[in-house]
Amino acid sequence: MNTVAEDRLHNALKEYFGFSGFKGNQTAIIKSILQGKDTLVIMPTGGGKSLCYQLPAILSEGTALIISPLIALMKNQVDLMRGYSSQDNIAHFLNSSLSRTEAKKVKEDLTNGHTKMLYIAPETLTKQDSIDFFRQLKVSFVAVDEAHCISEWGHDFRPEYRRIRKMVDAIDIDAPIMALTATATPKVRDDIIKNLQLKTPEIYSSSFNRPNLYYEIRPKGKKDEVIKQITRFIKENPNKSGIIYCLNRKTTEELAQILNANNIKAAPYHAGLEAPVRSMYQDQFLMEEIQVIVATIAFGMGIDKPDVRFVIHYNMPKSLENYYQETGRAGRDGMEGRCVGFFSYDDMTKLEKFMRDKTVAEREVGGQHLAEVVNYSELASCRRRFLLHYFGEMYDEQHCNKGCDNCTQPKDRIEVGPDIATVLNAVIELQENFDSKYLLKFLMGKKTQEIIDFRHDQLKYFGKGEQQDKMYWKSVLNHALLRNFLKKDIEKYGLLKLSAEGKDFLKNPQSVKIAINQSYDTDAATAEEADVQLQKGAVLDPALLNLLKSLRREVAKKKQVPTYVVFQDRSLEEMATYYPITPEELERINGVSKGKYLKYGRPFIEAIKKYVEENDIMRAEDFVMKSVASKSKDKIYIIQNIDKQIPLENIANYLGLTMFELITEIEKIVDSGTKLNVDYHLNNLLDQDAQEELFDYFMHTNADTIDGALKELNEDNEYSEEEIRLMRIKFISEVAH
Repeated sequence: MNTVAEDRLHNALKEYFGFSGFKGNQTAIIKSILQGKDTLVIMPTGGGKSLCYQLPAILSEGTALIISPLIALMKNQVDLMRGYSSQDNIAHFLNSSLSRTEAKKVKEDLTNGHTKMLYIAPETLTKQDSIDFFRQLKVSFVAVDEAHCISEWGHDFRPEYRRIRKMVDAIDIDAPIMALTATATPKVRDDIIKNLQLKTPEIYSSSFNRPNLYYEIRPKGKKDEVIKQITRFIKENPNKSGIIYCLNRKTTEELAQILNANNIKAAPYHAGLEAPVRSMYQDQFLMEEIQVIVATIAFGMGIDKPDVRFVIHYNMPKSLENYYQETGRAGRDGMEGRCVGFFSYDDMTKLEKFMRDKTVAEREVGGQHLAEVVNYSELASCRRRFLLHYFGEMYDEQHCNKGCDNCTQPKDRIEVGPDIATVLNAVIELQENFDSKYLLKFLMGKKTQEIIDFRHDQLKYFGKGEQQDKMYWKSVLNHALLRNFLKKDIEKYGLLKLSAEGKDFLKNPQSVKIAINQSYDTDAATAEEADVQLQKGAVLDPALLNLLKSLRREVAKKKQVPTYVVFQDRSLEEMATYYPITPEELERINGVSKGKYLKYGRPFIEAIKKYVEENDIMRAEDFVMKSVASKSKDKIYIIQNIDKQIPLENIANYLGLTMFELITEIEKIVDSGTKLNVDYHLNNLLDQDAQEELFDYFMHTNADTIDGALKELNEDNEYSEEEIRLMRIKFISEVAH
């Protein structure tokens, strides 16, 4: 047993890493593994988990085997270690990404005793040649990172992790094992100890509380409104790095594109991108060349960026472990960290569908994880307390110090003591043999086939809660769990069991006041309604609108073009709502391109700026969001084939459109700012004199409507609707853009 003096550890910490002191339990953990003891480390993201095996690896004789699930994570950790050391061979990784020559060099360094840390995937351990090679090494200890992957009750179960103990035995290593994880419920901890066969392990569990993080859940309404909220949030936090998590690859790319259109430097990150592209975006984010990464859950593991200031969940994840781990990437330096999640029941339904090909047992576990995400999101009381309770840590919500939305804006509380007693008695009456879903149906008097089959509709507490809705009883049940009156038997798929505290409560009832949880169906509808009201013109400035219309007439007269060619009414209305006073702000107005600004925009900016100053206008900070033009495959096909001068009839036939439908699509493309040359088609319809007459009409009319043109030009049925519409497309392409 190797006893390590405290001062030696501190000197080594300063020498090898440049740090002046340890954090939390690091000293005790490092001593434990150096003394040859099996050790379990549960430490939240940002707590300094990696140092717990890196420093003892340097101080020990031989090489530490560090088992890690992701190649990207291994590379990042190896690069960091090489950054601290003058010797590149102090740390290596051995996996499928290496060439034969590179793998040979790694093995030479290991054999010669130059390498203190070897990062490997669990799959590498299963290969016989790897086992034979490792038998030749002096292994100081084995560190199993992301150890929660061992447990089928964890959020990231990996079957290959279950074989680690067997492989370690095959190598015949007489060395201690260290298991490390950032997220582990009590059940997962037990699984780790049991599966790795840790011998009377030293267990170090740091607090899961991250006091610098602020937790907030918002109702997820319509897509455009959510993206607008996200854009506004980032604009209100300039020069701050952030991560946005999405459920799928397509959303990451769409959202990144919209953010870039609004002058926010963003990049997508997902497994579908080529490795060099992912690496480039990752480096740009670390170097702050990119402000925001829009990612699937593939991003963040092993990324050592301490100053991420916000994490936004566009989609809530499939478990609270994922949520905790992902939000934990904010504020790792102990400074500010905002965690904003957008919740909808539709997203939860999608996640449920993803599990349909899983085994029954996996669906049961996954369903429990999803239910906890829903409970957390609907919560009306302290979110921090709920999270910590989930991980087995008790917490007084008075200490949250307004660190979540519910504590910042507390809801009204009502007395529920008698109803908690009703819940506990119902659990007893059901012989502690059913889960929360069944209990709620039982209390509300729902005569499901299962309840009838068990004859539970004949019991005393059946229907006792029918006067209240489901959300009310979910709130009461959640608080019974939070106060430890009830416990969930995870191994038996969440069956509710009465605790000693619950039995005591029934004997000695007490007052319990709680806030009732919120339904996000209602909240999302309310948010959307409020947004609709906002967009109905509530903030439109009619005086400015009249001023801008007068200016438009002057500019049109000076440029000798119709007024609608300068700016359409919709664009002027947005200007009179959002008061753009810079070129960048004006270009965010719908219908204003860079070219349009350069042609007509400067006098409008000057007029709006003068109006704002003279009238002491307080401009809205949530300035209009620039949308990204939708370029579907059909639109791209139309643009490309018109450029090739393919007959319009052929284009329409290929797309299954009538000629009028195709012209409508072309009008949308041109009105959105894209120039199209349809002369090759018009020249077959109209001679030069007819084209000049129609062009002259559009140049001198201020009525930008096809109906008006048809009425005025078509008295003698000289021109068809198709001809008039195509000439307007030609006019807009040549004059307005």
